[in-house]
Amino acid sequence: MDDRIDDRTEDRAATERILDGRAWDEFCESLKGARSALFRDTSPDDALDRAEGYRHLSRLLRLALERFVEHSDPERPRFYQMAREDAKLGADNPDCRYQNCCLDGSLEYRIRGRRGSSTYLGIGSYYGSYGDPSPSGCSGYMDSADLAVDAEGRFEILLSQKPQPGNWIAMEPRTSSLIVREFFLDKSTEVPVELEIECLGVSAPPPPLDPAALDRAFQSASVFVKGSVDLFTGWAESFAKRPTELHAPPDSVRGPAHKATNQVFYHGYWKLAPDEALVITAKPPVCRYWNFQLNNYWLESLDYRYHPITVNKHSVKLEADGSFRIIVSARDPGFGNWMDTAGHTNGTMGLRWNLAYDPPEPECRVVRFDDLVAGR
Repeated sequence: MDDRIDDRTEDRAATERILDGRAWDEFCESLKGARSALFRDTSPDDALDRAEGYRHLSRLLRLALERFVEHSDPERPRFYQMAREDAKLGADNPDCRYQNCCLDGSLEYRIRGRRGSSTYLGIGSYYGSYGDPSPSGCSGYMDSADLAVDAEGRFEILLSQKPQPGNWIAMEPRTSSLIVREFFLDKSTEVPVELEIECLGVSAPPPPLDPAALDRAFQSASVFVKGSVDLFTGWAESFAKRPTELHAPPDSVRGPAHKATNQVFYHGYWKLAPDEALVITAKPPVCRYWNFQLNNYWLESLDYRYHPITVNKHSVKLEADGSFRIIVSARDPGFGNWMDTAGHTNGTMGLRWNLAYDPPEPECRVVRFDDLVAGR
């Protein structure tokens, strides 16, 4: 009884905040704190990085409003895209199509779909959110290798706390979201998965907008923006302490970022003078998928629509010994796998080995661009 009284008291307070305008005013005011979290003493201070930082805040805000305002009903979940070409965070993969939807771990769901031709499909249930002080992590995961499909590629997946026969993804009472990742070797030719989701036992249309729920959504959105900035700018700050190298942060670091399972992810920071190049070499392991990508300082992939900033298992040019040579520079050397810095002098980078056998650690070295071309 006491809990119900507390809930009603909180709802009345939230409704009053909607009526007198505090809900909106405090939401706007809270966004100012994200700016100070973004621009730290160690952050780049040139005009391009600052401008991209402000744009990053605007993109995070769009993602936050989509998640917590527009797509926040766990009884009527619907898929929406996150981390796309115009809204990025957390070293988003240019080869990936990310889909999310809202869940409630106390409910049960059914996903119906048809498998496309992507090289990797991973579907996971997660709890927590960036900036939320409560624990954050994965409650259940299904890899496409374990997904049972019929002759036409169709499938059903049940999501619940209670184990189910067949395709099943576990949830916990605190489960709050679903993330779908599809890795493509060639987005221009491959077919994405078809998905629809329903909450079992719910068929009625939604009630009118709850003023108290909107107040909570604004608060959650502002926490998400600042939490995302704190998390990933902190990553960039730590990567910059070990420049021009790639290393794999432990799961304790990547887990709260709702990482994909079955994946080794090497992160790093690069900074180059106009006459320098970063050369990255490795021999790809046996794996389902891998990619390398360049990001800006804020862990946004550089604009892959117009610049060659990523290479993967399909597009890579290999050396005679089966290794690759990735060349990060402002100019095209005319050989190897050129990654265009796209007007940037610094940023972050990442290399994923997905479902890899004995994944190697990449080697990185900075050289003079002219020496590299002369010694090819």
